[in-house]
Amino acid sequence: MRLIALIFTLIISVTSFANDREVDLVLVDKSEQKMYLLSKGKQLKEYHVVFGSNPKGHKLQEGDERTPEGKYVLDYKKADSSFYKAIHISYPNEEDKAKAKKMSVSPGGLIMIHGQKNGFGWLSWLMQRFNWTNGCIAVTNSEMDEIWQLVKVGTPIEIRQ
Repeated sequence: MRLIALIFTLIISVTSFANDREVDLVLVDKSEQKMYLLSKGKQLKEYHVVFGSNPKGHKLQEGDERTPEGKYVLDYKKADSSFYKAIHISYPNEEDKAKAKKMSVSPGGLIMIHGQKNGFGWLSWLMQRFNWTNGCIAVTNSEMDEIWQLVKVGTPIEIRQ
């Protein structure tokens, strides 16, 4: 009987530990060039990230090479991207669309967290030193593998200046 109780206690402990480490928010700080994976307010992981070549300010329109700022959702994963794995950010939201419409421009879209351009992962030591995307958030391929495993579809993402 004690053995069964011990096994039951261990199962509950492992399950509880796993739930405490489930990523429930991805936080991006553009000014620090950092992305944090958080669980219940505690930092689980930290990554150096790069953005579009015009990183200051919120994305206003297609082609401005800015990364959006605000609260979004990671709404799908794309294994067959032009870049090493990609997780889509739900930009543009209704507010972004309304602002773009008011300016008579397209808000753009297809903003992702992704690894390096396919075939160029070996250059990440160089590529992660400057902002080179069209507005996406880039990490190394090995970091993307880790993020891919830890972050579930539906996880909120907050991007701050």
